[in-house]
Amino acid sequence: MMMNWQAMLDDAPAYRAKREEFDREGFVLFESVLDQAILTEIRNALAPYLAADIAGRNDFEGLKTNRVYAMLAKDRIFADLVCHPLALAFAESDLGKECLLSACLAINIHPGETVQPWHYDDSHYRLPRPRQSMGVSAFWAIDETTELNGATEIIPGSHIWPEQNLPGGNTLATFGDKRVRNVDDDPGARSDSVQVTMKPGSLMLAKGTLWHRGGANRSGESRMIITPQYCPGWTRQLENMALAVPPAIAATLPERARQLIGYSIHPPFMGYVDGMHPSRVLADA
Repeated sequence: MMMNWQAMLDDAPAYRAKREEFDREGFVLFESVLDQAILTEIRNALAPYLAADIAGRNDFEGLKTNRVYAMLAKDRIFADLVCHPLALAFAESDLGKECLLSACLAINIHPGETVQPWHYDDSHYRLPRPRQSMGVSAFWAIDETTELNGATEIIPGSHIWPEQNLPGGNTLATFGDKRVRNVDDDPGARSDSVQVTMKPGSLMLAKGTLWHRGGANRSGESRMIITPQYCPGWTRQLENMALAVPPAIAATLPERARQLIGYSIHPPFMGYVDGMHPSRVLADA
């Protein structure tokens, strides 16, 4: 892994400047954080799951998109990715040291996929806006993302907006929408949005209240990102990590990865098992 991000973390003024940008814009971008060897390892680990070519179930998941879930049970490389110090520096700063991994998935968008509905990643908490973000989402570019192949589209500064929904935004009905749309169909087109193009290995971090969406893929090739999403340690995770990562596999993960999936305690004692710390129970098992 390239070290320019480490120099930023070690430089207090540089890190503070990035934090201020994150708080102001709702997102921040770091170029070329992962090197080619790591990217190759990630692609190889995902290859058998992408080969199954399981498409999304609705307009939100994407009818021409592959999504791979339960990733920490599939290969150790994904545990290393969710524990990356750069992503955790921002997640822990916003959500606390006891933050959890809410979800982690790979999103592989194929040619012809349409734009996603506008959404924000912590909307499942159903709390009125404007409010403090209840999540931090990492977007790791495994392939280059461009305006042509569907780079993630964001609305800078929208993390502080009061709006509960937007034109072309996600609703409960979206999850039952299986209509096949034209790639140029865009009911949520806006003049204040930007597509965040990224070179392979780059990282975008976004607050859970930032409005964003996956872009339409008008190219001839697929493009893939991996998105670990973090939440406060006292909230429920989107993905049921107790079943997504069986205990036998969890026991083999790095300690920080185990903590992130729930083998940890939020003070004073949220998360105990039979009156004990979950890591003790896992070790005994």
